Amino acid sequence: MPDKNMISIIYNARLISSKELALEIIDKLNIHSTSWISSAGDLMSNTANLSNTRIAIIIGGDGTILRSIRALSPYDIPVVGVKMGKVGFMAELDPSEVFEKLPYFLDQKNVSNANIRTELRMMLEANITSDDAKMPRITIHALNDVTVGTSQTARLVELEAYINETHITNYRADAIIASTATGSTGYALSAGGPIIFPEAELMILQPVAPHTGLRDGIILSPDSTIRLNATKGYQASISADGFIDSVLNPDEYVTIKRSPYTAKFLREHQPDFFFTALKLRLGLAYRSQRPLENGNQQES
Repeated sequence: MPDKNMISIIYNARLISSKELALEIIDKLNIHSTSWISSAGDLMSNTANLSNTRIAIIIGGDGTILRSIRALSPYDIPVVGVKMGKVGFMAELDPSEVFEKLPYFLDQKNVSNANIRTELRMMLEANITSDDAKMPRITIHALNDVTVGTSQTARLVELEAYINETHITNYRADAIIASTATGSTGYALSAGGPIIFPEAELMILQPVAPHTGLRDGIILSPDSTIRLNATKGYQASISADGFIDSVLNPDEYVTIKRSPYTAKFLREHQPDFFFTALKLRLGLAYRSQRPLENGNQQES
C-alpha cells in the first residue's frame, strides 16, 4: 500500500470565513498538489481521498470537529483544529497563528520526533438492534456522547438501564447521556455531570432532568457495556455528538461501548493546557465567584 501523502482541509459550510481561510491556507502554503478540500458534511462521500490522507486541518468550532472526526477516525487520520467557533475546546490554533504554525504541524519530522504531541481520545460505539436481529440496524461512532431521549417534543422517555447485563434502574427523564471524558465538558456538563480530564479513558452515564431513577451520574470503566431499552408505550431516539441519527423501533434497544476507533489530535500545547482552556472557554473564573452581601465579589 502506498504511503499516505495528502492533506485534508475541512471547513464549516455554514461559515463563509471558514472556507475562505481553507482556500487561503492552500494558496499561502502552496499545497495545491498535495491537498484536497471538503466541507465537514461532505466528508463521508470522499472515501478515496480519506484513504490517502495523512493529516486533516479542520477549520471551525467543536461541532465541525465532531462531525469530521466521525469520518476521519476509521482512517486513523490525526487532526489539527483551527478555532472559528464559539467554544473551541478541541482546536489547537487560533486563525492568527495558522500561517506561522501550520507548516510546523505539517512537517512529519516534528510528529515523528515528538516535537508535536499526539493526543489520543477515546470514542464510543452505539448499536441499534433487536433481540431477533443478527446484526445491528445502525452502528454509530461518537467522540463526545451518545444520547437516548424522546422523539416527541416536551415528553419524557422511560428507559431501562443495564450495565454489563445487570439492571441498574429505570429512568424517567428527558434523556440519558453516555459520555466520554472528552464529552464531559459538553451536554453531560449541562446535565450536572463532572468535568473530567479529556485523555482519561472512561464512560459517564448521566441522566437529563430525571423524574425517577438515579439522579446522579455513574462513572464506568472504559470496557463497560451500557444497554438502554425504552419501556412499553415510549418511543426513543438516538443522537451522537449532537446529530440526530435515528428513531428506535418499538422492539429495538441501544448498546453503547468503547469504539474500536480513537480520535487523534496533534498538539503543541502540553496536557495541562486543558485547565487553562477551562478557565478561558467556560468562564470558570467567573463561575467560581459569588456575591457578598455588600455586593462585592469573593471566590468560593
